[in-house]
This record gives sequence, C-alpha cells and structure tokens, in this order.
Amino acid sequence: MGGEPRPKLPPAVVERLEALLAARDRANMAPTIAALLPILEAYPESARVLYEVGGAYDTAGEEATARGYYERALAAGLGGDERRRCFLQYGSTLRNLGELEASLAVFERARGEFPGSASLRAFEAITLHAAGRSDEAVAALLEVAAEHVGAEEIRRYVPALLGNAAWIREQAAAAVEEPRRGPTAQT
Repeated sequence: MGGEPRPKLPPAVVERLEALLAARDRANMAPTIAALLPILEAYPESARVLYEVGGAYDTAGEEATARGYYERALAAGLGGDERRRCFLQYGSTLRNLGELEASLAVFERARGEFPGSASLRAFEAITLHAAGRSDEAVAALLEVAAEHVGAEEIRRYVPALLGNAAWIREQAAAAVEEPRRGPTAQT
C-alpha cells in the first residue's frame, strides 16, 4: 500500500456515496453508475470512489469495465475492509472473465494481507472449483464453515455464496465442460 497518504473524501461526498449505494437497484445499476460518474470525475484518484464505481459496473454485469476500476482502487491505496472487499470482488471478476490463474493470484495476495478472512477463502474456493481443483475447493469450504459459520463478513455474502452454490450444482447436473462462470460477488 505504501506511498503518501491519500486525502480523505469530504464527509458530504462520503454521505452521498453511502446514500447512492443504499438506494441502488441491483437489477438496474444504470442510475447508480450515472450518479457515480460525476463523483468519479470530481475525485478521479480516490481509491474509495474507484472501488465503488468498479463495484457498480460489476453488479451491472460489466466485469471487464469493473476490472480496471478495481485495479486502480488497489493501486490508489484502498485500505481497510474496503481493500479486502475489493480483492474479493476483483478476484471474482477475474474468475468470471475466465482468468482463473490471475484470480487465484489475487486471492493469494489478499489472503496474505487478510489471513483470517473467511469471505476471501470462500470465494477463492469458487475459483479453485472453476479451475478444476474441486478437492481443494471443498476442503477450503469445509475449513471456512468449521471456523466461521455465523461470521458477519460471511453473512454479508450469503446471497452470492448461495447463488454460486446453486450454479455449481447446475453445472454438475448438466455436466457442462465449458469454462465456469458464476454470479457476481458484489454486494
């Protein structure tokens, strides 16, 4: 992360971001994206703004666009829990783009910074499964379940985890051999 500390966003901008995100319609992210872009224009180097714009594009199903914003947010020094969430969403996005080795590398880096994160381990397991490493994936998920059932950070991603679990079951039932792509991790 290093480098000069980034200036914080003014409280009014943080409040605006939080209001936009609370009011978003996950089925129609266009209004949220449209509202975020002027904030991005005003604060183009803000790690938080870059992350939120990436997340909005990710939720809209525009992973290729989201990827660049996630990369820029991390490079701009995104910190704390937002950094952990960005890693998770970025790794998931790379998986959805079919870049499984890059996704695994992101999760490895993220786990180095956040070694106790149950949600990172759970989403890394989805990539392991997509990469054909199902035994590792199941083992990782069993560890997560044993260590973290009920953890707040897991509860946050319950809909995405259940969506991915259903998708994995559908793929197994259909015995599809094409690249595996699951629902977004963005919340």
